[in-house]
Amino acid sequence: MAKRKTLFPCGHKGYGKACHRCTQELAAQQQYVQVMAEKKSKKQEKEASFDRDIINLRGLPDHVVVKARAIIAALGENKNYRDFGGKRLRHNRFIVSIPIGRNYRMLCEDCGTFLIPQKVLSHEDYNVCKPGS
Repeated sequence: MAKRKTLFPCGHKGYGKACHRCTQELAAQQQYVQVMAEKKSKKQEKEASFDRDIINLRGLPDHVVVKARAIIAALGENKNYRDFGGKRLRHNRFIVSIPIGRNYRMLCEDCGTFLIPQKVLSHEDYNVCKPGS
């Protein structure tokens, strides 16, 4: 006795009581929806983290954002800017430049006992905006 293929309501043919192809497609679609929802929540979480920063770090590479946040937190704990390789500018001794990686700099204003971070610039923008150079 030979088995007969069944014509399922979806239009596919196969053996068994349910269409395995449609079941797999439904599972794949549900997984895709779940992955996209996770991505969306991560993106919203990342955007919300930028709102908590005291300076604008949007548009910077992730590794620069992480290092800038670490430096800002350390400066908040009264660590010395020289621990991060920071230097005072020659033309304005109240401005401190702290390197963030090879291509970025954080400018901070010296207020006596503490530093206030002002902005993070690429090295090119930093060289252009420095007055007196």
